[in-house]
Amino acid sequence: MKLMRKWFAALGRIGMIGGGLLLLVAIIAWLSGMFEDKVQPGWTGRGVPKHTDQPTDIVHEIEKPYIEEAIGTLKASSRTVVSSKLLATITEIHVTAGDQVQQGQELIRLDSKEYEARLDQAKRALEATTANREQAEKAFQRATTLQQQNALSRSEFDLAQRDLQVATANELQAIKAIQEAEALLSYTVIKAAKNGRIVDRTAEPGDIARPGEPILTLYDATSLRLEAPVMEHLAVKLNVGDRLSVYVDALDREFDATIDEIVPQADAPSRSFLVKASLPKSEELYEGMFGRLRISAGERRHLCLNTDALIQVGQLDFVDVVLPDGNIERRLVKIGQLGMPGRQEVLSGIEAGERVVLQAGDADAGGTE
Repeated sequence: MKLMRKWFAALGRIGMIGGGLLLLVAIIAWLSGMFEDKVQPGWTGRGVPKHTDQPTDIVHEIEKPYIEEAIGTLKASSRTVVSSKLLATITEIHVTAGDQVQQGQELIRLDSKEYEARLDQAKRALEATTANREQAEKAFQRATTLQQQNALSRSEFDLAQRDLQVATANELQAIKAIQEAEALLSYTVIKAAKNGRIVDRTAEPGDIARPGEPILTLYDATSLRLEAPVMEHLAVKLNVGDRLSVYVDALDREFDATIDEIVPQADAPSRSFLVKASLPKSEELYEGMFGRLRISAGERRHLCLNTDALIQVGQLDFVDVVLPDGNIERRLVKIGQLGMPGRQEVLSGIEAGERVVLQAGDADAGGTE
């Protein structure tokens, strides 16, 4: 009896496990859609829009000049660093960064007391040597008269002549000392060597000016040029004197430029040549600005699309293409640069000769179909 009970209990447990497995299989089959009607494979026209009377346009393939850009920086070919020739205290600086200066204009004044004293000493020394020279001349004239009368020995005459020569040399040396002192005194006033614009000021009144140490920096605004590395396959086609255009992003403007120098050595890592193109004088251009040298690289073919055909969904662009059977197919396209007004370059997504639907009104209409 006990054995039969054990058999019945085991059979009950097996039945419960089997029932659970069958239930699990049924749930999986239901979730996978085994009990629903299947859609037969193949194309179905259900829900596909048809072209009716909407305006359309043809996608054209055109040729246009292809421009490549070389990115560079505006620099001045004529740049001057203003410094002192003397060790002296700066008393005045008459300009600041941004000022326009003219050639010969006073820029800096240094403490001149020491050099004025040197000039005064040199003048006093000249007065003394001039007196000595005049005295030596009189003595030489007397010696000449006595020598003609045979009343003076030859050695005494030579001594008088030597004294005159020494006095004359001392006077000339004193004159040179005055000229040197005047030159040093003139260095206490620093003037502009050329026309230009002050771009940097690195000292203030009260600072010690040291020879060769920069105080001001100026550049000639008429010497601005764009210096840009140009890829070698383009640079070899350029020549000094060629006229190109330079686009300055900060001003959103193009300027005419003329190539005035091509460095005859390629940069090995970038495979480029440094090209320098001069720009016209403009109050809007400053050294250090960012610019693009636009170089003609020939012609290329591309697809041209009417901008009214574009449908923008977020950051994506679509067009509705009319198929040969009249159905409309929405496609994702990749657009390029804006060409002439109303036309857009297309890089991918459609083919030349296909018809696209022009969207009436807002280009976003139908974007969430």
